[in-house]
Amino acid sequence: IPLMAEGLVLPYLDIPFQHAAPTVLRAMRRSYRSEKFLGILERVREAMPDASITTDVIVGFPGETEEDFLETMRVVEQSRFTSAYTFQYSPRPGTPAFDRESLPKDVVQERFERLLALQDELSLQDAQAQVGREVELLVLDGGGRKGKGDGERLSGREPGNRLVHFGVPEGAALDGRGVPRPGDMVTVRITHGAPYHLIADGPDAGSSYSVRRTRAGDAWDAASNPDHAHDACGTTDSGGPVGLGLPKLRVTSP
Repeated sequence: IPLMAEGLVLPYLDIPFQHAAPTVLRAMRRSYRSEKFLGILERVREAMPDASITTDVIVGFPGETEEDFLETMRVVEQSRFTSAYTFQYSPRPGTPAFDRESLPKDVVQERFERLLALQDELSLQDAQAQVGREVELLVLDGGGRKGKGDGERLSGREPGNRLVHFGVPEGAALDGRGVPRPGDMVTVRITHGAPYHLIADGPDAGSSYSVRRTRAGDAWDAASNPDHAHDACGTTDSGGPVGLGLPKLRVTSP
């Protein structure tokens, strides 16, 4: 946590939560309890108020009661996860719970949908809180979503691992700001927040736009344009084996 607070490690944590009810956690053979889990989150957010925290949650574990599920909902709401990987329990051979009676499918589905609705709202609140922030993104390979009249967007990940679709300002390729390659870093301003992605385009985003070219971007360029890579190195040989500088072993006839 101190290293993250100093900016030496990215402020992103994935902390498996699974469930909040003590009876279910004991059945899962997990030693922690929800209050200890919440205490960890409190320490993280005291050091890094904007930290991105994700988790895993299971719904419908054998023996889960409505009260158990509501306890999980309470802790999820209090935790304010950036996002959560939510699952419906399914039996796995060889696990202690495999032979236990499963809950009715309709009960599990209804609880699962309630949990999804809660997390969607929490994720939307987190995304909307990012609007106006200036962030540096690691550019991903592949395009982003298309906006209304905005053309193609590129995609990247900000330090908290949030997905950002961003537009390249018109004329950036000619005015020195440049068009980023996968692996490059680009600075943008967030203009819109949706539950599971952010948008950065338009005049507000363009005012902050800049590109930092990286060795990762160079590597992507070389892999995508091998002829260009040879030219850049001043070589003309595009084939043949590559020597590793190891001594050759000469074998003579007996």
